[in-house]
Amino acid sequence: MGGVISYAAGSKKSSYLLGDGDDIDKKGDKIDWLDLPCPVKYEEIQREALVSLKPELFEGLRFDFTKPLSQKFSLSHSVFMGAVEVPAQSPQTIKVSASHYEFGANLIDNRMMLIGRILTDGRMTARLKYDLTDNFTVKVNAQLTNEPHFSQGMFHFDYKGKDYQAQVQLGNNAFYGLNYIQSVTPTLALGGEAFWLGHQRKSGVGFAARYNTDKVIATGQIASTGMVSLTYVQRVSEKVSLASDFMYNWMSKEATTSVGYDYLLRTCRLRGRFDTNGCVAAYLEERLNVGVNFLLSAEIDHWKKDYKFGFGMTVGE
Repeated sequence: MGGVISYAAGSKKSSYLLGDGDDIDKKGDKIDWLDLPCPVKYEEIQREALVSLKPELFEGLRFDFTKPLSQKFSLSHSVFMGAVEVPAQSPQTIKVSASHYEFGANLIDNRMMLIGRILTDGRMTARLKYDLTDNFTVKVNAQLTNEPHFSQGMFHFDYKGKDYQAQVQLGNNAFYGLNYIQSVTPTLALGGEAFWLGHQRKSGVGFAARYNTDKVIATGQIASTGMVSLTYVQRVSEKVSLASDFMYNWMSKEATTSVGYDYLLRTCRLRGRFDTNGCVAAYLEERLNVGVNFLLSAEIDHWKKDYKFGFGMTVGE
């Protein structure tokens, strides 16, 4: 995180203090320290990097269809046929065939979003987001399964201030979490988080920094769980952006680095990445017509000799 802060201090946006106490950047614009921008949520500080580095890869066949019934209500159907990985003691990857059908309902208006999904394997998920005021939002995520002790539920209470955002989390298994992020300059935001998992008697804290300009986004996170995460995004143009990340766990002494790209063409979007584990991935979205997209997904793990290929189609907006 120190590298992120020093980079922000040395950027073209850095300011110097005048004798009368006014801060002016090198372009000559006065900085109003009482009117700083509102930062992104703490849980979303790496969202631009994840777009390139974590595309929705899949293996097999996928078909998604969305049918609007009114301006606020729509139904969705999804079919998946492919393979899923199962845990194994050996380093060799073990896969089993899997398929399921998913039915969903979506209700979205100006203040509320309600999304429900039910699958043929017995899983049921629900997401609720409701804006109580312009600044205060309540979110609920729930998942019910046939397997004992695998059902989950989580409540999020989000508050958006003028130049900060805060969130309180409550979940099953006696989970309690809190995070906060604050803009300290027009381009730099600092934040922290803490959590307590009562059933496992585990707790942790973390700190993060995010530096954001029109061309560069750099983030750094460190947590008491042993994880250090750094990301960097460079916007080359309006259609091309490059991203990289570095993950290190000081407890297990493991480190990985990945580099990704996001290329937006006239009728398609291509994203991909490769990392130090020998894994190369690509994800293509091709627009065939209005509301009709063709998907191609590929991931090759050279060290494990694991190859995943998928194709699909989405119909409906």
